[in-house]
Amino acid sequence: MPPASNRAVRIGIGGPVGSGKTALVAALARSLGGRVRLAVVTNDIYTTEDADFLRRNAVLDADRVEAVQTGCCPHTAIRDDITANLDAIETLEERFGDLELVLVESGGDNLTAVFSRGLVDRQIFVVDVAGGDKVPRKGGPGVTTADLLVINKTDLAPLVGADLDVMRSDAHRMRGELPVIAQSLVEDPAAADVGAWVLAQVAAVAQPVG
Repeated sequence: MPPASNRAVRIGIGGPVGSGKTALVAALARSLGGRVRLAVVTNDIYTTEDADFLRRNAVLDADRVEAVQTGCCPHTAIRDDITANLDAIETLEERFGDLELVLVESGGDNLTAVFSRGLVDRQIFVVDVAGGDKVPRKGGPGVTTADLLVINKTDLAPLVGADLDVMRSDAHRMRGELPVIAQSLVEDPAAADVGAWVLAQVAAVAQPVG
């Protein structure tokens, strides 16, 4: 369902602890900030660490980043009771009336973490090679149903003994036609392929019906 014409397209970014979600958000903010009017909502359980990282690294103006402290399991605030995240998005939309894109980063969670479709229009799920090449075939809703699966930190594969060909093959087998992108932010700091996918979703989701 397309969003209301008066709101930004929302893309959720979830995945396990340490998979590189915040680094991906930072890369997208840097590479897309000059192309679309965007803002970010971060989720942490007890701190504002991810928001502070983004502000400290000046990937966006500080007032374009809102932090949600969930005080509970991360999936609760992105799936079960999304009120705090909706409030944060509304704050950003009131502050910047012309937003086109809001990235909502989940706190680190497990392979079952998915966003409510009442919160986001599209979901990216991030896993990394340090978890081993078995991760995609373990499945779970995050891996199997997210609109995009990102296999992150591919540059570490030789160091941890992960077979990227196995990871890609298993990911495609588990996901069918849903897309998979393998990337290294060391080799591609702009996350170009993911950025292109995000821009395509913004265009597609915001397209008026009829």
